[in-house]
Amino acid sequence: MEKQDGGHNVKHGTAVTDSHGLTRRTVLMSLAAFGVAVAGGLAAAPGTAHGQALGQNESVEEALKRLFGGKTIKDGSAAIKLDVPLIAENGAVVPVSVTVDSPMTPASWVKHIYVVADKNRIPVVTRVTLAPEAGRAFMGANIRLGESGDVRAIVEQSDGTLLQVKREVKVTVGGCGG
Repeated sequence: MEKQDGGHNVKHGTAVTDSHGLTRRTVLMSLAAFGVAVAGGLAAAPGTAHGQALGQNESVEEALKRLFGGKTIKDGSAAIKLDVPLIAENGAVVPVSVTVDSPMTPASWVKHIYVVADKNRIPVVTRVTLAPEAGRAFMGANIRLGESGDVRAIVEQSDGTLLQVKREVKVTVGGCGG
């Protein structure tokens, strides 16, 4: 028994074919063969991906230039509160929080908060992205410090203004293998 179904020939009890003569079985077998070829490396594979070591072994000056170009970073001590211990007993876990006095309105808000550790192998420790809907410009985290040095909080406002505060932290036990 054969009937016409929207351009497809349908036979009860036999393979279903479309108007081009392909059966579902043929399509599935072709896909299976292709899968075996890819798994065996016979099909052309894209090149190997390589991760970029972004910010690794760069100085603080290089990191700031990469992030902000030549923009001036102003003193932010009137607006930024950086809370980090003066002495870190364990450099592997150093609590840090940054609070910024900002209206957080659609007209003026804190866009990013960066935490930078001057002596770390990778100086930019973290970046937090905020939106006016956050209601408050705050971030808190545990960071790792390789050795004693300055820790900076750099705030990028919605208008592009950059503000910074820094504090020296003494590390008694290194957190980055020290």
